[in-house]
Amino acid sequence: MPEGYYENRLAADRLRRCYEIAPPRARRYLKAETAHVLGLIKAGDLVLETGCGYGRIMAELAAKAGMVAGVDTSRASLADGRRWLTGLPSCRFIQADALRLPFPDHAFDVVACLQNGISAFHVEPERLIAEGLRVTKSGGRLVFSSYSEKFWEHRLAWFELQASEGLIGEIDYAKTGAGRIVGTDGFTATTVGPEEFRRLTASFPAKTVIYEIDDSCVFCEITPG
Repeated sequence: MPEGYYENRLAADRLRRCYEIAPPRARRYLKAETAHVLGLIKAGDLVLETGCGYGRIMAELAAKAGMVAGVDTSRASLADGRRWLTGLPSCRFIQADALRLPFPDHAFDVVACLQNGISAFHVEPERLIAEGLRVTKSGGRLVFSSYSEKFWEHRLAWFELQASEGLIGEIDYAKTGAGRIVGTDGFTATTVGPEEFRRLTASFPAKTVIYEIDDSCVFCEITPG
């Protein structure tokens, strides 16, 4: 994956366009993912979303939470989000690396890394989990999501639409398959399945539950002791 891909090429308006052109089945998946996370949030919770982009779901989270902090590495996406959510003081946008979060230990009730961020960030997933746990309160929830194998054809069709609009490079079909999408511009997107989530979380002193919703989304929910 080229360095700075999400900071520069796939950011702000271009990132927003990826979601605007999502076909009906992908829209259903996105709605199901967001609704599920909302179900984990209690009124007044302090919530962190890592990889928030332009704040696509932050207003929905903020309608239930007490405060939502959105972290992303893209200055352009964050600026777009601040403009888009002007008037929502409970939403805060912060430029930061998800491996080095600028928050104290045990600061949030819910920490969410959605939209396959555990793969899309292209960082060591164990470090991402460890940092997420650091800022999650005891008894709170750290939540990751990835794509279900059952969603493969719909996911590929969605990325083909993105490629057709020049948002990502053309799909390299020789390298694409088995949950992995590769673009001719160096774009890559893999997934993390249930077994991989179990392996990644096995060494952490926390309760982990892994499940699938909507035949599209795999969730890994971690509760620190």
